[in-house]
Amino acid sequence: MLMILTSLVGMFLAVPGMVPLDVLILGNLGIALVAGSGAVVNHLIDRKIDIIMKRTHNRPVAQGRVEPKQAALFAIAIGVAGMAILLVWVNPLSAWLTLASFIGYAFIYTGYLKHATPQNIVIGGLSGAMPPLLGWSAVTGTIDGGALILVLIIFAWTPPHFWALAIHRKDEYAKSGVPMLPVTHGEHVTKIHIIVYTLMLVVVSVFPFFSEMSGLLYLVSALALGAGFIGWSGLLMFKPKPSTAMDTFRYSIVYLALLFIALVVDHYLI
Repeated sequence: MLMILTSLVGMFLAVPGMVPLDVLILGNLGIALVAGSGAVVNHLIDRKIDIIMKRTHNRPVAQGRVEPKQAALFAIAIGVAGMAILLVWVNPLSAWLTLASFIGYAFIYTGYLKHATPQNIVIGGLSGAMPPLLGWSAVTGTIDGGALILVLIIFAWTPPHFWALAIHRKDEYAKSGVPMLPVTHGEHVTKIHIIVYTLMLVVVSVFPFFSEMSGLLYLVSALALGAGFIGWSGLLMFKPKPSTAMDTFRYSIVYLALLFIALVVDHYLI
């Protein structure tokens, strides 16, 4: 849902007026189907470690409710359908960018990086940061600077978002053998990384204002939301409670949703 929201915002910011209805519906449908295919591949590849972790143990492939062959066929079916929609009814650039995002997430991140380095979420985060560019290119058929700024915001947001969850689930990641940063370098180092990336995120989040993509309403929203994120990162570092890591993770989701909603509201007010 959050991914489709950022794709929608990319579409709205790409044009001064309303996004053509066919692109709005078919573009997001195609993107969602290919993204869903990537999620199925993730379930398929990670089925042995999913069963170990509380967060993922009830996934259908891990539990055996869906056979691996069925999951693979389903991934192919919805992935091909999504690509066909984008190629035929939207535009080729958005289709190929969506395919690149799929490959980056499903195979490069899930199949390799996730198990190869504690910086997995940083390197692999680019594929997860693509949706606003996919939405933007679906409307314009181009790659523009404004879309890349939106990608940069999500790219900076991903590490503190996911590392907060990784701290909360550290023992499960250790048991699964996934080299997440809290497992390989400890919670203290991870919390320092979260603060550093959160500060980077706040800086990056004001780029839309200074590049004249947005106005004062967005700037105030970005700074207020960023202050909240810094506050949660600080609590996680200096005064943590058992629930603080998960609360920080939850705030990060609210943060990104409200930030992108502020972009749209500001876009149609100025």
